This record gives sequence, C-alpha cells and structure tokens, in this order.
Amino acid sequence: MKIDAVDRAILITLQDDAKLTNAELSERVHLSPSACLRRTKLLEESGLIRRTVAILDPRVAGIPGTAYVSVTLDSQGRKALDTFEAAVRAVPEITECYLLAGQHDYLLRVVYRDAADLERIHTDILTPLPGVVRIQSQLTLRTVKRSTKLPI
Repeated sequence: MKIDAVDRAILITLQDDAKLTNAELSERVHLSPSACLRRTKLLEESGLIRRTVAILDPRVAGIPGTAYVSVTLDSQGRKALDTFEAAVRAVPEITECYLLAGQHDYLLRVVYRDAADLERIHTDILTPLPGVVRIQSQLTLRTVKRSTKLPI
C-alpha cells in the first residue's frame, strides 16, 4: 500500500496513543473528522493497521523478568518446524518467537515472575517442546529501550 504524508501522520500519532478519539486524531493530523476516519479505516482494511492493543507494564502486572532463549532443534524439516511453532503458540509465557538463520533455530522471548517461575518454565515448558535438543538462555538485567513503534 502506498501511503502519503497524511497517512504517515495518522500512523505515527496512533502508534503513540491508539486511544485517541477520531476527533482528537483528526485535530492532531489536521484533517476533518470524516476524512480522518475514512483514511484510518482504509489503513485498517489494507492490513497496515493490524489491530489495536493495550500495552501492559510488566512490573505492575507482576511479571518483571525477561529471558531470551535460543533453541536448537533436532531437525529443520518443515514438519519439525511446524510442530515446534504450533507448540510455542500455545505457551503464554513465550511472548515472541523468531525463526533464525545461523547457529540456533529459534529465538524466544520469555517472560517470568521470579527465579522459581523461570525454572518451572525452563523445566516444564521449554525443554519438553517438540524436537528441542538444546536451550540457551540469556536473562535481561534492565530494559533500556522497548518500543512497538515502527519508524514509518
């Protein structure tokens, strides 16, 4: 989809605050409310705006820990990858999963409450995932930057 400067302004503004009313959004991007609503609907219909979500504060939610887990599988065949990915989608503690090119097959972002919770996730969830041969975890000490905003 080709976007112009007005669409870009709408996208940047909504990435900062998707709770804005259409009237507030139209004022910020200097459009009439009807034109703003029409453009926003087109951005949604195109798939560029996939969905609107609430971003929770992990500490306030009681889930302050983040680990990045590299996973190596015993096979890289399509069936093995599909089986692993289906299992990962069912685990709420795994918030992101990426298929990699390189030394490891997948990189997972895992959230946890405390050390005991991380041990439970590692032992009862990650290790038994289908095809897992090796898991290597890196624990974060502090979040320096975390953003959902794309540089449109």
